[in-house]
Amino acid sequence: MSSKLQGKVAVITGGASGIGEATVIKFVSEGARVVIADMQVARGEALAAAHPENAVFIRTDVCIEEQVKAAIELAVQKWGRLDCLFNNAGFGGVTGEIHETDMGEPYERTVGAMLTGPVMGMKYAAPVMKSQGFGSIITTASIAGTGGGYGPHIYTAVKAAVINLSRSVAQELGPFKVRVNTVCPGLINTPIFAGQLARKDESTDFVTPLKEMSAFAQPITRAGLPEDIANAVCFLASDESDFITGHALVVDGGMTLGAWRHPDLGPGFAETIADILGTGAPSDVDMVYHAETIEQAAK
Repeated sequence: MSSKLQGKVAVITGGASGIGEATVIKFVSEGARVVIADMQVARGEALAAAHPENAVFIRTDVCIEEQVKAAIELAVQKWGRLDCLFNNAGFGGVTGEIHETDMGEPYERTVGAMLTGPVMGMKYAAPVMKSQGFGSIITTASIAGTGGGYGPHIYTAVKAAVINLSRSVAQELGPFKVRVNTVCPGLINTPIFAGQLARKDESTDFVTPLKEMSAFAQPITRAGLPEDIANAVCFLASDESDFITGHALVVDGGMTLGAWRHPDLGPGFAETIADILGTGAPSDVDMVYHAETIEQAAK
């Protein structure tokens, strides 16, 4: 077993599935202890139970400040330190053409989870890490945050925002030996692309059809996997990246290198997703993870 993170303590939001779950597993395998912070109670508890000595679960809606604070506090109370905060919770968010943008709960949840959530995570992690004199804060951004055309409008905006937020906070925390970076996934095969359908129907395999299609979406012709991002996050959390801060690490198989299209690729990505899900138009997919009661989250 490798030990790149031996003795380190991390909080991973959105840690119960997808990229977050893969990162929890990677961190534990590298010797870290992890607080899994997620809305998905059953999945989160099961993942923690699989690693009883090295992981604990706390139900966390990253749109709620008290719950973000509680996740940070749990790590410090249980293990006495905080080496890494991985702000990973997220979803596709509010979709549609700009004139159709629903400015109600879908918009608020999109901005709340993927911009305000990371701000609050940094707010509560920073004092702990500054007092220690070390730490690594990593936030999941996206290639959508590096340029237009890779995601819905609001998703694109908030991902660009967390990249620059991280650069700004990196300048503040650098003198305390606290590093702040983002990871920018490309097309990674997780249930996130099915939105609410994946959360309501765990028996259906939404990922395999995406793997078959996405293998042709970038110059490295294989599907992007959650483990690819977990490996990158592990590097940014480890001492191997001690001189890296304010960086947006792109992990996309070459998707953002320029105009490229595999000759065997048929319809566009959004249209393919909609076809797989049987929803008709891409804008018909509900990509927002709505607020839930504790009872709803436990189902």
